[in-house]
Amino acid sequence: MPAHPLAPALAIAPSRLGSRFALTHLWLPLAIGIPAFALLMGFGGDQWLADHVYQLQGGHWAFQHAWLTGTLVHQGGKWLSTLAALVAILLCFHHWRRGRDRTLRWALLYVVAAVALGTGLVSLLKALVPMDCPWDLLRYGGHDAFVGLFDRRPQGMLARACFPAGHASAGYAWLCLYFFAQLWRPSWRWVGLGIGLAAGLVFGVSQQLRGAHFLSHDVATALLCWLLSLGLFLGVQRWLARPRRQEAQA
Repeated sequence: MPAHPLAPALAIAPSRLGSRFALTHLWLPLAIGIPAFALLMGFGGDQWLADHVYQLQGGHWAFQHAWLTGTLVHQGGKWLSTLAALVAILLCFHHWRRGRDRTLRWALLYVVAAVALGTGLVSLLKALVPMDCPWDLLRYGGHDAFVGLFDRRPQGMLARACFPAGHASAGYAWLCLYFFAQLWRPSWRWVGLGIGLAAGLVFGVSQQLRGAHFLSHDVATALLCWLLSLGLFLGVQRWLARPRRQEAQA
């Protein structure tokens, strides 16, 4: 039997910016994420944490080429996220051809779009923002002086692509599973949230241990993926609330 969980989802997720849903899903993440990012990026939190990680590894990035972080988590994590995306695409294709559950069809399409756009947006920003990795910096055995996100880079300085955190986006993009559950099986939403957070944290911490990213890079990625997933969810939810006849005529 097709599931019809949309009505309760709509009941807790009105589009008003002053609603309880907006408070917990928009304003609270912003209230946590933006100050955390500012504290890390602008007030030395990144360097403080990276200094401790670097010293605990003996004054070098011992995990940079380690099998656990470099092969299992970095390379294996990419393949795992890609495989999960392919499964979502196949399920979406199948249900759009033969499925009878309209809500599930749109929920699966939402997952495919959210993962693709989340990882794609982070990749685009990485290409546009010339930010160094910790392992590039003199402070951590590299060759470059630190240049802040909003500072002007010296002429001729090599442009790196280390912000936001690209590998972590392959995990945090799956925060969309929380909203997928909101659309189709609201009781599963915390499982979906846990999967997205766990994947992003594992990928992000692994890269920080390797010297590939500061913590602020991961905070920015997580916030971007969450906000994008939220925006797409509200759009799909509104579309599903339309009568079938109105949808067919659109």
